[in-house]
Amino acid sequence: MKAIIELVLNLINSMAVIMVVTYIITRSSFYGEIMAKKFSPRNQLLLVLVFGAFSIYGTLGGIELLGAFANIRDLGPTIAGLIGGPIVGLGAGLIGGLHRLTLGGFTCYPCSLSTVLAGLIGGGIYLLRKGEFPSIKGAVLLSVAIEILHLGIVLIISKPFSQAFALVQQIIAPMILANGAGMAVFAFMINNLIKERATETAKRQIEGELMVARQIQMSIVPRIFPPFPERSEFEIHAILEPAKEVGGDFYDFFFIDEHHLFFTVGDVSGKGVPASLFMAVTRTMLRSRTAAETGPDEILAAVNNELCHDNDIGMFVTVFCGILDTNSGEVIYSCGGHDLPYHLSQSGITPLAPAKGPALGAIEDIPYQKQSISLKPGDTLIIYTDGVTEAMSKSGDFWGKEGLLQSVQDAPRRPAAEITGKILQDLRFFARDTAQYDDITIMALTFNGLEE
Repeated sequence: MKAIIELVLNLINSMAVIMVVTYIITRSSFYGEIMAKKFSPRNQLLLVLVFGAFSIYGTLGGIELLGAFANIRDLGPTIAGLIGGPIVGLGAGLIGGLHRLTLGGFTCYPCSLSTVLAGLIGGGIYLLRKGEFPSIKGAVLLSVAIEILHLGIVLIISKPFSQAFALVQQIIAPMILANGAGMAVFAFMINNLIKERATETAKRQIEGELMVARQIQMSIVPRIFPPFPERSEFEIHAILEPAKEVGGDFYDFFFIDEHHLFFTVGDVSGKGVPASLFMAVTRTMLRSRTAAETGPDEILAAVNNELCHDNDIGMFVTVFCGILDTNSGEVIYSCGGHDLPYHLSQSGITPLAPAKGPALGAIEDIPYQKQSISLKPGDTLIIYTDGVTEAMSKSGDFWGKEGLLQSVQDAPRRPAAEITGKILQDLRFFARDTAQYDDITIMALTFNGLEE
């Protein structure tokens, strides 16, 4: 009984050492090429040498019993065959088998032969499964079958039979247990590694797709400034920085006719891909509903009803939109649940008068109010999303409207690009130690007036 316990402990100790080394190997760049099925002659040779050495160590880590060696020698060639194919399995098996042959003993021939067969069987499974490593259960059953075959060959070839039978009786359970456990641990590591690689590949693919989505999203909003260099009556500039690869903030501006500029800023509930899709739909609807004879309140009401249809996911979007008369400086505007812009004039900074209306996509058939303001030459409207005021510092403080107002107060009165740039610079300085939580959009519209 003592000898059996010693045998089991020795086999487990050998298995543990092999598993540690195997873990290191599977995390190497060399094994990364094996996982990618890049079986160059160099890689095949390395596999043969590594798992052939494992086979030798499996023998040396065993215990001599009744003129033979109880060990986990077959584990190395079997694994070599499973991950590298028949040639690799055969190579590792020959190394382990030849080494066993040099040790002699009445079981040297059947044990050497079974080691070579273990590598070939592992390689055969590799071919049958087209290179796919077996499940943990499948790998363990294969290891058990190989050990049963090994001991069967010992009984058939070794002489005298009585001695071979006595040996098999004592080592069959420990060898099957140790080899099965060793294969289970290795199969667990390999399958986990395969899952990790698959996850990494999927992650890289998703990241690539999100980068393309970001480029598409950023191409939707106007990005060339100044957008109308031939028009001196006004300046407009906008900045959009999504918190993720894609986001739900948007801005837009375009001429309805020769003297009326439509402009808008919106913020979709949520973040990421769903928000970006909802944003694209909203922007398209706003464009399609805008006409020279249509007021901003009517535009928002129509878009709201369209967004409410089949809105099962319950998303909504806050929107501010206005129409600038480039001749007079009058702005007619409407607001759907959005923060009111600030009016920057010679007399100070004030929020626009409220134009009440809920976020779009929430409640159908809701009326929207409209208001108007007359801009004087040099006046600027600052439109923004809540990602600006809700930016957070490392200490947990919000930038808030106070921070925005102070930044606007310190900003130059023109051009519009310098105003948005100053606001973004101050915002980044405030939140410099924290990750961006929400999308950030800032628009500045300055009325210059008609040239005399």
